[in-house]
Amino acid sequence: MTLSQLKKHFSDSLSEVYTDPESVFIFQIFAEDILGLNNFQQRQSADLELSDENANRFLQIISELKTGKPYLQILGETEFYGMKISVDENVLIPRPETEELLEFAIKKIRDARCEMQDVNNSEFSKEKDTKTLQLSNSCIKILDIGTGSGIIPLVLKKHFPEAEVTSIDLSEKALEVAKKNADFHQLEVNFIHADYLNLDLNQNFDVIISNPPYIGIDEEKEIADSVKGFEPTMALFSPTSDALIFYRKIAEDSKIYLNKNGLLFLEINQKLGQETLALYKDFSHSELIKDFSGNDRFIFGVK
Repeated sequence: MTLSQLKKHFSDSLSEVYTDPESVFIFQIFAEDILGLNNFQQRQSADLELSDENANRFLQIISELKTGKPYLQILGETEFYGMKISVDENVLIPRPETEELLEFAIKKIRDARCEMQDVNNSEFSKEKDTKTLQLSNSCIKILDIGTGSGIIPLVLKKHFPEAEVTSIDLSEKALEVAKKNADFHQLEVNFIHADYLNLDLNQNFDVIISNPPYIGIDEEKEIADSVKGFEPTMALFSPTSDALIFYRKIAEDSKIYLNKNGLLFLEINQKLGQETLALYKDFSHSELIKDFSGNDRFIFGVK
């Protein structure tokens, strides 16, 4: 079988699952992964005869894709915020919205540290309460809740290498993926296996960030089968009928364990924006932020 014949078979076999452009895109990804050919080389190698081994690998991929399995799970990796990240059935496939959350968080953390440093260097700094200068310290403490594949803590650790980053997740298998990604990028994160909803924190933090399970049980019918069938439900759906249970716990913990002037970043259920924001009314500043699609997607707070 030649490469061009395989490409046509690939698209024809998946016509009920993907559009033609989607099939072409996915084929190009696997052709580069299996054959080591970039898009230009693929176009120049239409008559390339595939080995039986490689042809069979593509046929197996077609079989898996027909079931609705996400192609990134089959590939076993994705790119997120410029970093190669391993993924499997035990973790959520990273979404663009989480990249938006991190881009916003990185900017706000940098801005806060610069502002605090300016105050620290001013002639009035000695009159200031040192507790308001947490983010000017050389080592900031960051807590990530519900780490999954580790994308949030790893991106933050990469951008703030001096930070002390702690991440919590209930799934041991998810933490295995997160640790694998941390090892690959040679980034140090303190991963903790724990049920956050029943966990008493024992230290304070300068930053709390989370993308917790926020889909309500009553919304399950709205979620695509390709998501429900292949990605971990514990990372998608609230464990109780209360879709805001994680946000309530984070709000309570923030009162005690988030330092003064500490920063809060949350990805939220777009249907519950105002309800979620109301949980953080005691912050000195809290706001609801829309994603690039115009949906209420994030909460940003300053204690």
